[in-house]
Amino acid sequence: MLRAFLRSAAARARSRSPRPAPDDDVLLDAPDDRLAPALVAAARGEHGPAAGLLSGTRENAEWDHRDRYTTRLAAFARSRSEWLDTWRATDPDDPDAQLVAARLTVDRHWYSPARTELLRQVIPSVVAAAEAAGPVDPVPWRTALDAARGARAPHAEFERLWEQAVRRSPHHYGSHVAALEYLADASPVAHGECLDFAETAAQDAPEDALLRALPLRAAFTCLTATGASADGASVRTYRPRLDDAADRATALSAAHPVADPWAAELRNLLVYVLVRLERHREAAEQLRLTGPYVTSFPWERDAADPDPLGRFLQVRADVRAHLETGSH
Repeated sequence: MLRAFLRSAAARARSRSPRPAPDDDVLLDAPDDRLAPALVAAARGEHGPAAGLLSGTRENAEWDHRDRYTTRLAAFARSRSEWLDTWRATDPDDPDAQLVAARLTVDRHWYSPARTELLRQVIPSVVAAAEAAGPVDPVPWRTALDAARGARAPHAEFERLWEQAVRRSPHHYGSHVAALEYLADASPVAHGECLDFAETAAQDAPEDALLRALPLRAAFTCLTATGASADGASVRTYRPRLDDAADRATALSAAHPVADPWAAELRNLLVYVLVRLERHREAAEQLRLTGPYVTSFPWERDAADPDPLGRFLQVRADVRAHLETGSH
């Protein structure tokens, strides 16, 4: 991880050229300039920079950043938790420490064969932490929504948590993703309902909000549903809406700088959807814009190849091959 941090700045500078990054320069889940120092400090057992980072996102109401940074810090704590343990022991009432701890708890149970039962057991404590976080922060409620989804909570219970999240921030991307995935899990063939939900949320969001990309996430859900394929009947039915979702996300991508780590997940997901829709020339442009930054999502969701970096490189090679043969 430390080597990736050191390579990140040089790779970022090189990627501002229109030439694609070589395979050796590609970075998987590289942190941005705000998160990297917090992770480096956590590797040394120090929690101060992480505390400062999350405190700043809370005070400035940067909910999408707060959500993503919390997820990344919790992921780091899964293997190296000393810094978080010290933080919680030093200041057990710190809402940011409680937020990371709640996210870590949900993540640890998520991949367990007993996930449903384990998450049912922790929902009360996760909800209690969210209630203690105050009246403005939606991110603890996003964590509660994920726990409820994993626990297969009844619709009424999930809706109660959803109301708490959107009351705090009606345009928080993470809460909407949790609701979209809950809807998709409840009815795997409910593509129309998922697209309706995502399009309505995106339409009401500010122009530069990450929530504008929610239809792209719904398109991904449609394309990866069991039995779905780019030329399948269900996809053909919704093809105009899938194309529109990709167009919306392309416009949002254009608002970010080239080789921007923050926009990397959006652009990786957009590449995935564009390739599945056989829009290879536009996928190539997004590959150029993303530079060396590869994100585990969506590539880790490909059951045929659980190696996200390898899958990305293969898709990138396939896009180049399409362009060389004159395909669109």
